[in-house]
Amino acid sequence: MALELNLPLSGIRVVALEQAVSAPFCSRQCADLGADVVKVERPDGGDFARAYDSDMHGALSGHFAWLNRGKRSIVLDLKQEADHMTFGALINRADVFVHNLAPGAVERLGFGYEECSQRNPRLVWCGISGYGPDGPYRDKKAYDMLVQAEAGVISLTGTPQAAAKVGVSVADINSGMYAYSSILAAILQRQRTGAGQRIDISMLECLVEWATPQMYMYQGAGRVPARVGIRHSGIVPYGAYSCSDGIVTFAIQNQREWRRLCETVFQDAAMADDPRYATNADRLKNRGELESWIERYFSTLMRAEIVERLERAEIANAVVNDIPAVVAHPQLAARHRWTEADSPVGAIPALLPPHNLQQAPPRMGRIPALGEHTNEILAELGLRP
Repeated sequence: MALELNLPLSGIRVVALEQAVSAPFCSRQCADLGADVVKVERPDGGDFARAYDSDMHGALSGHFAWLNRGKRSIVLDLKQEADHMTFGALINRADVFVHNLAPGAVERLGFGYEECSQRNPRLVWCGISGYGPDGPYRDKKAYDMLVQAEAGVISLTGTPQAAAKVGVSVADINSGMYAYSSILAAILQRQRTGAGQRIDISMLECLVEWATPQMYMYQGAGRVPARVGIRHSGIVPYGAYSCSDGIVTFAIQNQREWRRLCETVFQDAAMADDPRYATNADRLKNRGELESWIERYFSTLMRAEIVERLERAEIANAVVNDIPAVVAHPQLAARHRWTEADSPVGAIPALLPPHNLQQAPPRMGRIPALGEHTNEILAELGLRP
């Protein structure tokens, strides 16, 4: 497999015993930056994300394509002695082992941290699970929506009338990113110490970390954050507001912006000092009255005029795009973010990853077919197919 030698992770081998989203998202970042990612898959269909959908050319899962670019796929049945030994040989030569099997599963296979570190003291061992390797929730099944629920994110998302989960797999993605950044930190530390280490990533802990400001709101001020739809639970005005021909979104971050909003957008400078709205705390207290007034005022104006005023006042604003609009987004086009990746069904669209290292453009590798590289990897290990 040709690897670009100038990429940051060139020469790093990652063995990934992974499925679904969290661990594959982690290891794909490594692949994009030059690592040799060996994806170990079951013989009975492999990573079950391969069957999530068939959106790309009617044959390839869009989820799988997104998560597994640039990896090599080997099929192994770890319950069979020969394949178990092959996996051990991979671990012996690896820099990183990442997995998201249920807690205890790799240990039962004989590849827990203690066993792996004895084989390979330089190995960075990373396990991703729903709730961590101990505690009362250790063995509780964890999927993205369920972790969003446990972490309180669903209680923060939606309208006052109905809760909602976040529309992307935020629990999976953020745990994958924490795993990736932790692996990079462990590799840097290994350069100083010569030793690998164990990393345990909990999806719950990762997502709860992101909800810290809302927990501080409760712990520090005794307020339970409310669901406010496309608005902010702690800043007013901040969100989406109806106008005569659609929706306008904008955000106020400080008192200077509040004053400019009143003067230029609302065209009422005195409103900035109205005691009901003078500070953010005042606006939060009286948000129902203020936000009703804003929508009544905007109901007489066209969206283009409001956006022009917001721009003139240097107030941050945005359009609520649907997915087709994002695909055609002019900023993505201007920055040439769309490219292609090869796959078993031919070339498919692919977004450049947002690492944006100026001297190390990413490797946009092929999405592998199941077991595509089995014989190649076995040959590298000195084993016969």
